[in-house]
Amino acid sequence: MYLSAIKYCDIANGPGVRTSVFVSGCTHRCPGCFNSEAWPFDHGEPYTRETEEKILESLKPGFTAGLSLLGGEPFEPENQGTVLTLVRKVRELFPGKTVWCYSGYTWEELTGKVVSRSEGKYRQELLESLDVLVDGEFIEARKDISLRFRGSDNQRLLDVPASLKEGHPVLWRDDPHFETHRWEG
Repeated sequence: MYLSAIKYCDIANGPGVRTSVFVSGCTHRCPGCFNSEAWPFDHGEPYTRETEEKILESLKPGFTAGLSLLGGEPFEPENQGTVLTLVRKVRELFPGKTVWCYSGYTWEELTGKVVSRSEGKYRQELLESLDVLVDGEFIEARKDISLRFRGSDNQRLLDVPASLKEGHPVLWRDDPHFETHRWEG
């Protein structure tokens, strides 16, 4: 897997100060994408043990709320295994930090209710390891810069544990308790 970028101390891609990891590779190719340079799977730098160590080190400070995964597309089958390995380590080392993921795939696609290219060996476990999923392709005609943590109004901020428990998408509640602690539904 390759990474397009890593943003340490990011405040744009989830609540609080976060480490945001932008994976490379995306087959959605949404018109107007803010990160189209990350569409090729070999864009940027290879993901290495050293890269992973830097990411994990960046999550140590108490002021860091968590990890955000963006792309490219973290749920492309080619990326799922490596992304899941990182998330497992984050969960083990930092159980109080939240993990957000931005995906052009919808909840329905990621849960297998609708057939999609996202089907892969690690898709279910990766989904289950998230706190919040921002789902849906960016749609340029529905772009709204006033939205918090998303680019177009078709995209949803989903509370993953609650959605899995309920069996349908449950919107994330933007409240101070959630922002600093992992939801323990």
